[in-house]
This record gives sequence, C-alpha cells and structure tokens, in this order.
Amino acid sequence: MSLRRGFIGVGDVTMDSVEVAQKSYEMPPRDGISIAHFLTVKDIERAARYYEKVFGASILSLGDGNAPGYLQLANIWMILNVGGGPTPDKPTVSLSVPDPDHLSSFMNFRVADIQACYELWKGRGAEFITEPIPKYGEIRCYIRDPDGYIIEVGQSTDQTYG
Repeated sequence: MSLRRGFIGVGDVTMDSVEVAQKSYEMPPRDGISIAHFLTVKDIERAARYYEKVFGASILSLGDGNAPGYLQLANIWMILNVGGGPTPDKPTVSLSVPDPDHLSSFMNFRVADIQACYELWKGRGAEFITEPIPKYGEIRCYIRDPDGYIIEVGQSTDQTYG
C-alpha cells in the first residue's frame, strides 16, 4: 500500500486528501485496507434484509452463532452485530442500539437524483423523517432504519467537490 498526501482546493476551502493506492477493495482485504461501517443491531438478519431490500445491499454473510453479518452497499462494507457488554479487547465499552433521538454519528449517502431515490426507497419501505428539503447548497432528507439509526440522503445543488 502506498500513500500520497496532497491538497484539494474547493472554493475558498482547502482540504487535505490522502490517496491510497490499492489493487482491490475486498472484505477481508488481501493487502492494504478496507473500511467498514459497524452497526450494533437488535437482529442481524432483520437489519441485513432491510439494507438489502431498501438500498440493494449484497448480503455476504448473516453470521452464524456469535459471528456478525457482512454486507456490501455501493462502495462500502457494513458489519452488523448485536450489542453486548465489555470484552477483553474493549474492557470499558458496551455496545447497544442507539436512542433514536440522540445520535453521535450517521451514514451519509450522496446521490445524483434525490427525488428518484426518495420515491424508490420509500416504495421499498424506507421511513423518511421528512421529504427532501433544500439546505446549505444541497437538498437533503433523513431515513430512520429499524434500529433507530439515521441515514442522511443528500444531493448537491450548487457546489462541487473533487
């Protein structure tokens, strides 16, 4: 794996970028790294089927016994597992599904046509908090998944990046 650091200018903002040269993005990776988003869920199969049905994720594994589920969704990997108390490798950390009204992070889907995604995903069972609303150079809305996580869906309107 090789890293190259550089700067990308966007409007009046300069962002630091990192380019990772890698031959493939697999889970698990044969070399280099792959990034996965981990969600603590109440039921692995229910969550996996939701992401498969609504967003077209590919279920790679539903886990077996104590193993997590793995999904591929667009250009990311997802790991789904039930919560639990501290373990030897994280002795002070407990994992649980979120309080749906008090979150500290969320996924962000950038789309080319938010209205088309809104109609498609709503038809597949996505529960949107609101319809798409213009805000800060984009149109955006949020979906709440079965475990209470929110997913921002946004379409840029007057600013481009990269």
